[in-house]
Amino acid sequence: MKLLHAADLHIDSPLRGLSRYPGAPVDVFRGAAREALANLVDFALAEDVGALLLAGDVYDGDWKDYRTGLYFTAQMQRLRDAGIRVYMVAGNHDAQSKITKELRLPANVHRFSTARPETVEDHELGIAVHGQGFADRDIQDNLAAEYPKARDGYFNVGLLHTALQGAEGHDMYAPCRVEDLTARGYDYWALGHIHARTVVRAGDPWIVFPGNLQGRHARETGPKGATLITVGGGDPDVRHHDLDAVRWEHLHVDVSGVSDDSGVLGLAEQAMRGATRDADGRPLAVRISFTGTSDAHELLWRDRERIDNELRAAAIDMDDLWVERIRVATSRVTADEDAADTTALLGDLRRTAAALGGDSAALEKLVRGLPGLRGAGGAADGDGTGVDDPAWRSRVFDEAVDLLAAMLGGGARPGGDA
Repeated sequence: MKLLHAADLHIDSPLRGLSRYPGAPVDVFRGAAREALANLVDFALAEDVGALLLAGDVYDGDWKDYRTGLYFTAQMQRLRDAGIRVYMVAGNHDAQSKITKELRLPANVHRFSTARPETVEDHELGIAVHGQGFADRDIQDNLAAEYPKARDGYFNVGLLHTALQGAEGHDMYAPCRVEDLTARGYDYWALGHIHARTVVRAGDPWIVFPGNLQGRHARETGPKGATLITVGGGDPDVRHHDLDAVRWEHLHVDVSGVSDDSGVLGLAEQAMRGATRDADGRPLAVRISFTGTSDAHELLWRDRERIDNELRAAAIDMDDLWVERIRVATSRVTADEDAADTTALLGDLRRTAAALGGDSAALEKLVRGLPGLRGAGGAADGDGTGVDDPAWRSRVFDEAVDLLAAMLGGGARPGGDA
């Protein structure tokens, strides 16, 4: 018997700000979440799974019409026609939408209660699925503590949307401890909410975040997909399978020892080709960060626009590759007597930046208080990006830190392109 575990589909996620970037394949990336869902269903059919487990955030907030929901419904009907059951819980994003709560789903889909934990015993498959969805977006209660004990004679699955004990970049929803999960006596915990694939515990019981099905921006890099659980006589076989439609990668290009633009471009193009091969034919978006202590430091800042355009031109010759952004995070070669002081300053800067960047409220206050931005709000470019957008604030802050670090290294000049 096979089960397929997926989470955080975020169908029709808006991908705000994408159109700002030169040559961005907007239509391809905006349709990626739907295509990834179709890939998930194709895989479930090909593997002849008994059930699909969806651990929350199928949708992306308060979508405005039924088209998003109808697409999901059509995919679930494909599973119904093949006799595949679907068990799902609502996550924090699903709880935002009134339409989500009202949408009628095919008979093969069981949507768990948001009022209390419930258990479905599937006698044919021999599984007992325990779950509870989010009634509201901001759930701070430990939902897992109220889940029932395991049912004898079944393969017990706990379906839960949770931050567990917390993860960087994720709100602390439905927090719980690993001990809360192991105490239930289940065989497998199918979790959602954390977008990076994480095997919290590999057996007795398995506790798994499959990661989101499709990366949505440059911070959600690498292969994305779902987890296939094969249940036999002994321990279940648990394996990840890539199902994303497009992929994001962050290429860190070390230019230490490089002194000219041809060397810089050569290393970057080599990294781009390698990433293209690894993407297995998927459209690929890359962010390139130049790193290292290098004689090319000043050149990278002085000729940044030209190098940016050179690499975008090179990407055109590589099938389905787009350069999202280029960051300069190098430092200049310093004399020995200056190196220790510079290293200490950079260390202090990075620590301060990490603390501030992790505090969304403090970062918003800082950005809104900057000259020229006081009282500003709304969209900066007509595409949902501006001071009111947390992703925009975070990006601008990251770039400012990069520029200041470069200035401490001696290569950047005030007023340069951040």
